[in-house]
Amino acid sequence: MQEARVWRALLGLKNTVVEGVEFDDAAGVVVVHVRPTASRRGRCGTCRRRSPGFDHGDGRRRWRALDLGTVQAFVEAEAPRVSCRRHGVIVAAVPWARHDAGHTRDFDDTVAWLATVTSKTAVTRLMRVAWRTVGSIVARVWADTGGAVDRLEGLARIGIDEISYRRGQQYLTVVVDHDSGRLVWAAPGNSAATLRTFFDALGESRSAAITHVSADGADWISVVVAERIPDAILCADAFHVVQWATAALDQVRIQAWRDARAAARSEPKRGRGAPRKDAPPRPASTLARGIQRSRYALWKNPEDLTDRQHAKLAWIAKTDPRLHRAYLLKEGLRTIFQLPYDDAVEALDLWLGWARRCRIPAFTKLARSVKKFRDVILNAIAHRLSNALIESVNAKIRLITRIAFGFKNVDALIALAMLSLGGHRPALPGRT
Repeated sequence: MQEARVWRALLGLKNTVVEGVEFDDAAGVVVVHVRPTASRRGRCGTCRRRSPGFDHGDGRRRWRALDLGTVQAFVEAEAPRVSCRRHGVIVAAVPWARHDAGHTRDFDDTVAWLATVTSKTAVTRLMRVAWRTVGSIVARVWADTGGAVDRLEGLARIGIDEISYRRGQQYLTVVVDHDSGRLVWAAPGNSAATLRTFFDALGESRSAAITHVSADGADWISVVVAERIPDAILCADAFHVVQWATAALDQVRIQAWRDARAAARSEPKRGRGAPRKDAPPRPASTLARGIQRSRYALWKNPEDLTDRQHAKLAWIAKTDPRLHRAYLLKEGLRTIFQLPYDDAVEALDLWLGWARRCRIPAFTKLARSVKKFRDVILNAIAHRLSNALIESVNAKIRLITRIAFGFKNVDALIALAMLSLGGHRPALPGRT
């Protein structure tokens, strides 16, 4: 009896009777023969309801358990089938493993926890399983863990964004709770149809409780938000708006570099090595080289510039006033998000007038986009809501994507992201 209690404790076997133990010294494997207690026998593997027996199934089978030191352990038992009213003929449930699993619950939970905190190589080598098996385990644990909690309850302020998870324009749509900081929903795709499935899962009553939504300027997000939660306040993400301005600035920089390169072709050629003291100047080549190396000075916020980058901006102001004006336009738009609301309203309207008259095509085009999103930009300033949180989540998802390379399907990736970022990371067996 004492020996049976020890084996149940070692392998985390609850509601289980230990019938015997075998040890294969040559293979280094322990096989523990078990059966469910009387109260746990004859239950459907899916719904766990008592059901009449159907047959003996495929006979005895094994489940991989946590290693005992360097020795692999297995649990072996009969695997009969029952006839469930709801699920038909199905393999009977066992208390030590999830349905359709080839591993014990403790093994699954340990692998899932390791997958959220360590590298792919560490998980596979420590647990002695293939990486694709890890993906299946993670999906199984999340289906069990995520199904036990209502992740969508109590949502009020959410952030919506898309993230590429694989080459070939394959995206995830993700939803983050601004108040808890948790990832609450993710699904493959980046379309209105994808986002509608989120609101379908949320339901009308809980959708009506959403007060604020932060998002980038994607039309498909705006359309669905207006359709499903018209009373919610939509806020444009400051990061994305400034990113638009940075992209416009870079267009101007690249065009300035191309113009300088074109002018440099008419300058006298130089041979290899250091130029002679009497060599004719090549100002266009110098300008092209300087503009090419100015990207980071133009992109960075002024407070983050090095002395060398400050000098680079001063040089641009003297040599290319048009590019410098584009830089000031970018900085002007960025600064607006730091102002109090009333000041921001005035500053944004002034910026729009400036951008429309700047005679820089990239920024006149940007001005039209900013004018289109004027109200949602001001909403973001008024309510101090941005996608900074969701961008942080996206960065973590990108890391998870690299870790999850080799998973057979996107569901396993989503499961790993939800376990890692959804606030429902599985506990290590035996720990509180």
